[in-house]
Formats: sequence, C-alpha cells, structure tokens
Amino acid sequence: MPHLTIQVTPNVSIAHEESLLKSLNKVLWDSGQFKQQTDIKARILPIQTFLVGVEDDEQANGFIYAHLKMMTGRDIAVRNQLAELLVATIENQLSAAQSGRSALQICVEVEEISAVYHKKCLVNSISNQYLPWALPLLVF
Repeated sequence: MPHLTIQVTPNVSIAHEESLLKSLNKVLWDSGQFKQQTDIKARILPIQTFLVGVEDDEQANGFIYAHLKMMTGRDIAVRNQLAELLVATIENQLSAAQSGRSALQICVEVEEISAVYHKKCLVNSISNQYLPWALPLLVF
C-alpha cells in the first residue's frame, strides 16, 4: 500500500506515461508518509467510453481521475496534502502536452482502506515460493 490508479480519457494527451507514474510515485514517497518505496504501486487505466456533462458529443472535455488507496491512520490534513500533491504533479506533467486539446479536469480521491480487507502476499519470483516472512494468501 498505497495503490494509485489513474484513469484517463482518450482526449487527454500523456506524452510519457511511465514518466508521469514515476513523478507521482516520487511525490508520494517524498511526502514521508510511506515506509518503503516499493510499497507505492501505480498504474494508468485508459477509459474508452466516457461522457463529461450531458451534451459533450464532441468530447471537448476530458479528465484524469486519480484514486489513491492507502491504509488507515492518517488524518484529514495529510490526506488533503497528498491529494494536492497529486493534482499539482499531474498538472505540471500535462500542461504543455494538453495545451489547447480539450478542457481538462483533474480529480483526485484519497481513500483509506481497513487492514481487515487488505491482504498482502509476496512471492519469490525466482523460485515461485512464498517468502518465509510473508503471510500466506487467504483464499475465500
């Protein structure tokens, strides 16, 4: 944890997706809120079908929706700070590439999830066996 999922409409231009993800992960890491760099996981999911408003048939409006999920324990001020950092980073990364293409909305949601619903299992990729200190994956 945390997990950052970015959803992007096709009319939003991201020149280098990996660079955007790296910048977002770095700003999260630099916040000092997370224990290990490798705990931060990010992905971009393209959206094919979307509508902004009621009558945007020309798709003149686009958006980026960033959803940050993390474990509980941070107060509202910290969660707001993380949201603001993500918005600023996205804005800085996309301002030149997006210029004049479409109206862009940047939305960030920060969600806490309970440890009750979060399970983590690390698998040694070399031998494909569970690491001795990792909890076994629970299957329901």
